[in-house]
Amino acid sequence: LQFTEEKLGQAEKTELDAHFENLLARADSTKNWTEKILRQTEVLLQPNPSARVEEFLYEKLDRKVPSRVTNGELLAQYMTEAANDFGPGTPYGKTLIKVGETQRLLGAAEREFIHSASINFLTPLRNFLEGDWRTISKERRILQNRRLDLDACKARLKKAKAAEAKAAAVPDFQETRPRNYVLSASASALWNDEVEKAEHELRLTQTEFDRQAEVTRLLLEGISSTHVNHLRCLHEFVESQTNYYAQCYQYMLDLQKQLGRFSGTFIGNPDSTSSPAAATSPPAVSAATVPTVPTIPVVPTVVGVPNTLAEGVLNPNEVKPPASGTRKARVLYDYEAADSTELALLADEMITVYSLPGMDPDWLIGERGNQKGKVPVTYLELLS
Repeated sequence: LQFTEEKLGQAEKTELDAHFENLLARADSTKNWTEKILRQTEVLLQPNPSARVEEFLYEKLDRKVPSRVTNGELLAQYMTEAANDFGPGTPYGKTLIKVGETQRLLGAAEREFIHSASINFLTPLRNFLEGDWRTISKERRILQNRRLDLDACKARLKKAKAAEAKAAAVPDFQETRPRNYVLSASASALWNDEVEKAEHELRLTQTEFDRQAEVTRLLLEGISSTHVNHLRCLHEFVESQTNYYAQCYQYMLDLQKQLGRFSGTFIGNPDSTSSPAAATSPPAVSAATVPTVPTIPVVPTVVGVPNTLAEGVLNPNEVKPPASGTRKARVLYDYEAADSTELALLADEMITVYSLPGMDPDWLIGERGNQKGKVPVTYLELLS
């Protein structure tokens, strides 16, 4: 009755202090944003909605979620099976195996990241929503009922006092109305008892309301410690995500190095029936489709000096840069030399580069001071 009359504007309502109202608003905001962050993080870790529903059902049934392969691991499996079908000794088969191994590592890293993020970030958010927030909501409902009881007691006391005042008004002492005087005095005594009873109930309900308000206030002030806990969990989530992407980046760099080292063996198909000249000759490309790439100076072949590149071994001491036309290049990524013929690189450093006759187009000769060796083109930005 009190709630309905408040909604209809027919009853007064006890207002909470401003600090308490701010605590309530802060708690509601924390709950709403925690739910949104939790749901979107679940989408990030598992984009498949069917898989998310399945995991939700297993969690509610208190059963272990079955192991599920990641997309990278499934791709690695397909690539390995395709390589075995095409022939693991063929250039395409070798590359499929190499790429498949990297995809398997990426899938394993993704699985580890999902597991770490679920434990360190999603679980604390769920625990807050299913634990602390439910306790806060329960105490808030009790406080709401205590407030309605308090306001109902206030309204009852107000009505009793109004009736008592009306009954205690000066009666009519005329002889024709002596009976009315007796009834008025009796009604005044009855309403006096009613006022005392209403005041007693008001004191009790006021005490219960104050006690419940203090309990609820303490729980709402605990939201600050919840924020601190979620902040720590957020740092752990970022750390695990950083490790995941760093692993992926390193795996792809290693794969790029491996593919760059034996990219020259992919020219031509040993199973092809075409002539060697046709297999090794580059396809005709129109001038409109050729991108503008700065030309790389080529060291001329000197008579009497063995072609070390053709022999498969590069001796940096036997290679001399051209008299003019060497190029400057900026290193894009760190590169670790595989052997003594290669030059290790550091990101953002400047080196001098040029090419040799018959050299693999994916490689250049790089010089840094007295150091010299082969460097992969994909790691460089050629400067004008």
